[in-house]
Amino acid sequence: MEIKVFLCALGIWVILLVLAIVNAVVRESVYAPKLGKGLGHAVSSIIAIIYILVITYWFTDHIKADVTGVDLFWIGVLWFILTIVFEFGFGHYVMGRSWDYLLADYNILKGRLWSLVLLTMLIAPPFWGLMLGR
Repeated sequence: MEIKVFLCALGIWVILLVLAIVNAVVRESVYAPKLGKGLGHAVSSIIAIIYILVITYWFTDHIKADVTGVDLFWIGVLWFILTIVFEFGFGHYVMGRSWDYLLADYNILKGRLWSLVLLTMLIAPPFWGLMLGR
């Protein structure tokens, strides 16, 4: 993978990160008070899945370099790892949240859809690459 593509992928992840922060602020100030915490998280997760798919489609469609499906797979892995590291690092060390609190977002049996957001982040680049013939 070219360094230019890697840096662009990193920039896209930063955009996704900013959107995730905005999404969380809106969730806590709008969705959760009106819908309840559980449903607020579900709505927020669905919104995140949608913007990840849209932005990843745009990114994959507009890459000017020669990018393979394997490159796109590794971009998904990069985004997945960066997101988990940020979530646990920022959540625990900056926000002061317990590990149990952070891990609770992964309990899909309790209606938490965060795992689906991460899965989307992981598979969206190779999925769109396949769909777009890259």
